[in-house]
Amino acid sequence: MTYKIAILGTGYVGLVCGVGLADFGNRVTCTDIDGEKIDLLERETIPFYEPGLEEYLKRNRKERRFFLEKDPEKAIRDNDIIFIAVGTPSRDDGEADLSYLEEAVRTIARESKEPKIVVTKSTVPVGTNRWIKETLLHLNPTVSFLVVSNPEFLREGRAVQDFFHPDKVVVGTEEEEAREVMREIYRPLYLLNTPFIFCNLETAELIKYANNAFLATKITFINQIANLCDAVGADVHVVARALGMDGRISPKFLHPGPGFGGSCFPKDTRALVKTGERYGVDMSLVREVVIANERQKEEMVRKLERLLGGVRGKRICVLGLSFKAETDDVRESPAITIIKKLLQEGAKVQAHDPQAIPNARKILGEKVQYFDDMYQAMEKCDALCILTEWNSYRNLDLDIVKSNLTGRVILDTRNVLDPELVKEKGFIYEGVGRK
Repeated sequence: MTYKIAILGTGYVGLVCGVGLADFGNRVTCTDIDGEKIDLLERETIPFYEPGLEEYLKRNRKERRFFLEKDPEKAIRDNDIIFIAVGTPSRDDGEADLSYLEEAVRTIARESKEPKIVVTKSTVPVGTNRWIKETLLHLNPTVSFLVVSNPEFLREGRAVQDFFHPDKVVVGTEEEEAREVMREIYRPLYLLNTPFIFCNLETAELIKYANNAFLATKITFINQIANLCDAVGADVHVVARALGMDGRISPKFLHPGPGFGGSCFPKDTRALVKTGERYGVDMSLVREVVIANERQKEEMVRKLERLLGGVRGKRICVLGLSFKAETDDVRESPAITIIKKLLQEGAKVQAHDPQAIPNARKILGEKVQYFDDMYQAMEKCDALCILTEWNSYRNLDLDIVKSNLTGRVILDTRNVLDPELVKEKGFIYEGVGRK
């Protein structure tokens, strides 16, 4: 069966889910209050970097399953199932900012004349979907609304693959009709025996937060073990490999670095802490993860200071600006935080990134010199600091690095280089948890 689906929001989640659901055979219309995004998509240009997404967009546009609409109200009126995929960023107090979602809900209530299934893709605090259900009923009691919490688990840089090959699909709803519709929408995944978890609204909401908080905790744990390895002379890679051999632990997310970032882990851990406070539940472990993650970024700056004898007046080459490889997303990127601290302490920064320079420039302005060529970015620098694990940085020509750098310090916060090879070339090398 083909369903008529509207998706409110064309960010990572909305657009990936939109083309994915269209590829499943549904008729999908994506809309956004930002008309410029729709204009770009009409030209089949993705407004962000996500490998593989453009191919799916073009194919489903050509086969007339994927459509774009500048008017959210029209998209709501013309479709039966409405996915909400708007941003829920952190407020200054750590709570999730639900203003975009609240406006979307009010618009759905106002524009709906026929029964609708409203599906929340956005990450929202526990109780939000209950509020959506009550609000829709209150604002438009003449229309039947079924509400579903369907959180996403997409990794930036691998979002397309994650959509078509998910570990699980979570569907929170209390209506059998909505449950069956969701099963049909995701029928290709259901037929592939993808695990489906059907539960109530609150459980689905909490699954998303618990998932991200656990992964953030795992990253923080290995970062702290790495720092201890630095202190005692152990090798964190060997420690992590041994940990990962334990079937109860697994090797995933045991990669030390400068701290986690992006649009999910930082805001979701903060929001989970706030949820605990609201309900009087101790979430001190997650709170400490948030604090420790900020300390980890600070520790990278301290490493550079120790290696250089201070950073004031020093010229530092930074490789990597995005919060992880295979994305241009700089939201809460450790690289951005570290660069800001270096600038505050009087360092000069020259930077390279394969995709994220335009987004980084919006935040850092012209305080940083940006280079399209990574080797040019190293010229006359006292130190090289790798902050994102792009594959191109794993295969640096160390002879060129040596000829371009003025100094000999390499801080490899992602542990992408071979320490012994680097030291053989005469560099002073330091990673995270290994020297």
